Amino acid sequence: MVLHERWFTASRVGFTYIGTVVGAGFASGQEIMQFFTVSGFKSVWAILLVTVLFSWLGIRMMVIGARLKARSYEEFNNYLFGPGAGRWMNWFVGVILFGVTTAMMSGTGALFKEQLGLSFHFGVIVTSLIAFMVIIKGMEGILNVNALVVPCMFAFTLVVGIQGLSGPGLGGFLVMEPMEGTRNWIVSAITYAAFNLAMAQSVLIPMGGEIQDEKTLRLGGILGGVGLGVMLLASNFALALKIPEIFHLEIPIALVISSLGEGMKYFFLAVMWGEIFTTLIGNVYGLAANLENWIPIRINTLMALIFILGYVCSLIGFPVFVGYIYPFFGYCGLLMLLLLMIRKYPGNQG
Repeated sequence: MVLHERWFTASRVGFTYIGTVVGAGFASGQEIMQFFTVSGFKSVWAILLVTVLFSWLGIRMMVIGARLKARSYEEFNNYLFGPGAGRWMNWFVGVILFGVTTAMMSGTGALFKEQLGLSFHFGVIVTSLIAFMVIIKGMEGILNVNALVVPCMFAFTLVVGIQGLSGPGLGGFLVMEPMEGTRNWIVSAITYAAFNLAMAQSVLIPMGGEIQDEKTLRLGGILGGVGLGVMLLASNFALALKIPEIFHLEIPIALVISSLGEGMKYFFLAVMWGEIFTTLIGNVYGLAANLENWIPIRINTLMALIFILGYVCSLIGFPVFVGYIYPFFGYCGLLMLLLLMIRKYPGNQG
C-alpha cells in the first residue's frame, strides 16, 4: 500500500474508532465529568493513561481481528476467553450492545423533542432510517460516515477547550484537588478504558478483519487513541472551570456552550446527534454481524429487526434494565482488558 493511501485509510480507521467510542454520555459531558473532572488536576494524568490504553489496546484488538480474519466480535472473544467463556462473553456483549442501541435511539427522540420541539417518534424513526441506509453499505458506509462526522466533533471539542483557555481559572485548575469521595484516578482511567474497549470491539474487530493491512491498523489505532485523548482533555478542561455548577446539570457541557452564542447551540445539537448516530450504526452493525452466525436470516433483515425492536424497547424503558447489567459487564471488560494485554497475537509472538 502506497504511503498516501495508507494515511487516508488509517485516518478513516481512526475516525471510526473515535466515532464508536464517543456517544451521548461523551457529548453531554456527563461521562467526562463523572470519570475525570471530579479528580481535579489529576484528571489530566487519568486522561493520558486512557490515551495510552486506547492507542495500545485498540491496535491489539484490530490486529487480532485482522489475524483471525474476523467478521464479528465472536471470533475475538472465543480467542481471548476460550470457546466456553467466550460464548458467555458474546452473549453479554450482545445484550449490552442492544441496550445501548435502545438508549441511543431514545436519546435521539429526546433530542428532537426537547431541543427542536419535534415529535419523539419522528426523531427515532428518521435517525433509524438514515442509520439503516448507511449500514446496509457495510463497513465502507460506516467508515465514510465517521470520516465526515468525526472531524466536526473534533473541531467542536477544540472550540470548547479554547473557550475554556480564554476564560479565567487556568491557575486554579492546575492546583485543583479531587472532589471528596472520588475514586482513585488510576481506577477511573482503567474502568473507563475497559468499558469503552469492550463496547468498541463490535466495530474494531470486523474493521481489522476487513482492512487486514497491519501497518494501516496500527497507524489508525494511534490516530484514534490520541484523538480521543485530545477530545477528553479539551472537554475536561472546559468543564473543570465550571465547577461546582456542572454537578447539578444533566448536560454539563451546556453550561460551557451557553457562553458561546446561539449559533454554537445548534452546532452542539448537530454534534450531539452525530455522536449518538456514529455509536448507533457501530452497535447495530456489530450486533447484526454476530447474530448472522446464529440466525439464518440475511444481515439486512437482521439489522431492520434490530431497529424495529430497538424502537419498541426505547418506548418501554429498556435502558433501565441495562443499568443492572452494566456493572457486571464492566467486570467482564476489566478481564478482557487484562487478557488483551497478555495474550499473544494469533499465529505470532505478541
